Amino acid sequence: MRKLILALVATAALSLAQTPTPSPSLKKEATCYELRTYVAAPGKMEDLHNRFRQHTMALFAKHGINVIGFWGPTDKEKGSENTLVYVLKYPSREAREKAWKAFGADPVWVAARKASEANGKLTDKVESVMMGEVNYFTAK
Repeated sequence: MRKLILALVATAALSLAQTPTPSPSLKKEATCYELRTYVAAPGKMEDLHNRFRQHTMALFAKHGINVIGFWGPTDKEKGSENTLVYVLKYPSREAREKAWKAFGADPVWVAARKASEANGKLTDKVESVMMGEVNYFTAK
């Protein structure tokens, strides 16, 4: 048993030692950004855009999710037919978690999502990357 415990402690210590630390060029303040990339299911790109237009944008505002912008690739080989990219801003990571929890539980969102996916899911893949500002540039 003692050997097992020592092995687990050593493995955990090695794992912690290999965990990369954030770049020292990232600001230490609490503001955080989220880069979200959606890959639409085949034939569902315009349905995804419509859900953002008709429901999601208002719900983001309601729940304090600040939209910086939306973009789509312009080159077919980079996903122009099925990819949507957007950036969100939050006062803190904790604020992000609270906002998304409230958004996900909002009955208006639940109904909008269900209705918009009546003929199948709108996305095949959703990626999220949390980001912090660098110390040599301030986003406007």
